Formats: sequence, structure tokens, C-alpha cells
Amino acid sequence: MKCPSCGSMDLKVVDSRPVEENNSIRRRRECLQCHGRFTTYEIIDAFQPVVVKKDGSKELFDKNKLLSGLLKACQKRPVNAETVANEIEVEIQNSLRREITSSEIGDIAMEKLRALDAVAYVRFASVHREFKDVETFMKELQNLKGEKQ
Repeated sequence: MKCPSCGSMDLKVVDSRPVEENNSIRRRRECLQCHGRFTTYEIIDAFQPVVVKKDGSKELFDKNKLLSGLLKACQKRPVNAETVANEIEVEIQNSLRREITSSEIGDIAMEKLRALDAVAYVRFASVHREFKDVETFMKELQNLKGEKQ
């Protein structure tokens, strides 16, 4: 950061405070060379990851789509689907990846549901893994049962 008056990089922050519903920070700065004061604003650079779907098409990550699937899987179960969706969204954003596949998002959701509720997990897995027949479904149940013992 340079002083707009003299170009010096020798500055100090005099005051900091959040503005605009805590989405940015207002900083009052003073140049230690010319003693001029000026204000800067820092804004969070939030990016929206792109989801690469199974057919290769791309779209912006939409937590509501994820939440819709989780709500169906968690229906009448002691699992808060919105909390799970929020955790997944935070995990995706913290990864700082610009692109993520829909299957990776599904795997993250399955991992979280597996830890919380077996029934919600199996419901979600049956859609995410696209079980073709009862045998595949039964194999998944056996794997889950084996883990619980």
C-alpha cells in the first residue's frame, strides 16, 4: 500500500471497523512520511466454485440444490440437513478449488451422513451411486452393517 500523497509505503493503521453488515473493513491510515491520512476498504474476495456435472457441463455451486437432496435423504430422520449443507459449503469454499465435480460433492455428503445417520446415508447413497438393482443396494447395506459391528 502506498500513500496517495507522497507514495511512501511507510504507513500505520489509525482506526479499523467493520462496515456493510461485516462484509468489509474500513481502515483509516496515516503516512509516517507526510502525515497525510486516507481511508481504505478491504472487501472479502469470495468466489463461487464451479461444479462439473457428470455430463461435463458446468454451473456455479448452488447450496440449495445440495440442500434439496439432503432434505429428501434426511426426511423424518434426526439429522439437520441445513447444517450438513452448510458444513459441505464451507468445506468446498475452504478447499479454494475453482472447480469440483458433482460426484466429489456427493462423496462429501455421503461421508457426513454416514457419520450421522445410517438411514439418511443409505437414502442419499441410493441416488448418488445410482444403484441399478437390489443386489448393489444390499452390498452397500452389508458394508454399512460391517462397519457398525
